[in-house]
Amino acid sequence: MIELISLFMQTSLITFAVIILPIIIPIILVFFIKCNNYLKTEYYSATNIPYISLIFNKGSYGEYLIYKYLLQLSGTKKFLFNCYIPKDDGTTSEIDVILLHSSGIYVFESKNYSGWIFGTETKKMWTQTFPNGKKVSFFNPLMQNNSHIKWLKNFLPEVVENAFYSIIVFSERCELKKLNITTNLHRVIKRDRVLSVVSETINQQILSDKIIEEFYQKLYPHTQISEEARKSHNDAILNKSNKKDTKISELSPTGKGDMVTKSQSDNMKIESKESCGKCGAKMVLRTASRGERKGMKFWGCSKYPKCRNTININ
Repeated sequence: MIELISLFMQTSLITFAVIILPIIIPIILVFFIKCNNYLKTEYYSATNIPYISLIFNKGSYGEYLIYKYLLQLSGTKKFLFNCYIPKDDGTTSEIDVILLHSSGIYVFESKNYSGWIFGTETKKMWTQTFPNGKKVSFFNPLMQNNSHIKWLKNFLPEVVENAFYSIIVFSERCELKKLNITTNLHRVIKRDRVLSVVSETINQQILSDKIIEEFYQKLYPHTQISEEARKSHNDAILNKSNKKDTKISELSPTGKGDMVTKSQSDNMKIESKESCGKCGAKMVLRTASRGERKGMKFWGCSKYPKCRNTININ
């Protein structure tokens, strides 16, 4: 019996050395090479996001890939990531990626989504449809970027009107289906086109190298905010949504006066005034536990899993 166990272990070790190691070692080497290259990037220097965290966070990874494509862009350029621009009401507007270039200021809204994307310029909600038929609603990214640019203009009043460009960037994994966009105020593209689209506009010089540096120094502190400030920003978005879409059932036991209802399991849930568009049941505020929107809030049908209708908040 001992001899059989010994023979089995020897065979396993040989198999591991001959078959498994030649596969694992190149993968590990590639990972460390990419990690080492990433640690030298401006993106890492600005965000301090570890490489292992980056590749498992689709939102951050999408922003990083935009930056990586645009590194090839000619001319003077500066990048800012997750910039929290102050608003008049004391809250902030978060911009995914800002490119300061001699040809202007490019404001990117990154949507690292898969599936089919449907939407119009004027409709408040867009739709993401998956192969299994599931549909998810999310806020119109054109309206999102309009708001971002509004507050960025307010923060940089000295910039001429035609210096701003709005670009909505979706993942290559999605298909941009019926997008009814009639004006030229925005470009809605897949990520692999971001370099070519920006390159179309770089012939004119609007910002000098000195101005680019001044704007960068003015904006950069708003990318280096505390976790408390980030939480305050997210809470403000949630509170704004709650004021529009919720009803009061009872006050939260936190003592902060949050407008919530209490489930039978004592988990705090916020119910939307609007009913589910599929079955008519109540919509309940939830947090995604996995997938590309992990950690983000959304409205989900209270009859889940019988009904899987959802509406994204941000």
